[in-house]
This record gives sequence, C-alpha cells and structure tokens, in this order.
Amino acid sequence: MSYHYGYLVESMVAILLLLTILYCVRLNKQLRLLKADEQTLRATISELITATEIAERAIAGLKSTMREGEQSLGARLQRAESLSADIERQLSAGEELLARLTRIAGAARPADEPLAVPDAKAVAAAAQAFTERARARLRGQSSGLAA
Repeated sequence: MSYHYGYLVESMVAILLLLTILYCVRLNKQLRLLKADEQTLRATISELITATEIAERAIAGLKSTMREGEQSLGARLQRAESLSADIERQLSAGEELLARLTRIAGAARPADEPLAVPDAKAVAAAAQAFTERARARLRGQSSGLAA
C-alpha cells in the first residue's frame, strides 16, 4: 500500500509540476506583452517630449514675432501721429491763408459792391501764386545763406 501512496504522491507532484510549468508559460506571455507595451509607452513618451520641445520653440518664435510686430507697429503709429499733426498744422495754416485771402479780396472791392462768394478757382490760383512767391523767397534766402 505504501507503494500506491508513493505513486500517488509522485503523480500529484508531476501534475503540480505540469501546472506550474503551464502557469510559467502563461506568465512569460504576459511579461512579453507588458515589455512590448513598455516599449510602446517609451516611444510614445519620447514622441510627446519631442512634440513639447517643438511646441515650445514655436511659442518662443511667435512671442519674438509678436514683439517685433509691436515695435514695428509702435514706430508706424508714432510716425502716423506725427504726420497727422503735420497735416493738421498745414490745414490750419491753409485755412488762415484762405481767410486772409478772402479779407484781401473783400477789401479790394468797392464799398457799394455786394459781397460776392469768391470763386474757388480764383482762390486756388491766388493761393498757388502766394505759395510760389513764398517758395521763391525761401530759395532766395537759402541761396543767400549758401553764398
């Protein structure tokens, strides 16, 4: 009978050994899958790091472009403001000139003649002549200074 117990114990040990081997094979497959997933995860992390670096460089480039644009726009805005102020000064000078020309034309007419609205072409011609005389005077002054 002890012979049967020995055989039974050895059979159970063989079965347990077989189950252990099968379990190890199963665990080995799972470990291979996990290692493959680990490699995939590492590759994904590497790609994410690369994408983050590219995005950071792109953001830095955009910030630089924005700063340059602000500086350029600021300079253009200042130039536009100065041109606007120049135009405004020239317009007020032109309005003053037109008022003086109107007064001169009004003083030259006889007192009994009714006040006529000045002809726009005549006023423009008078203003052009006045401008030419002023330029000629300036040229004469600048040539006098150069001599």
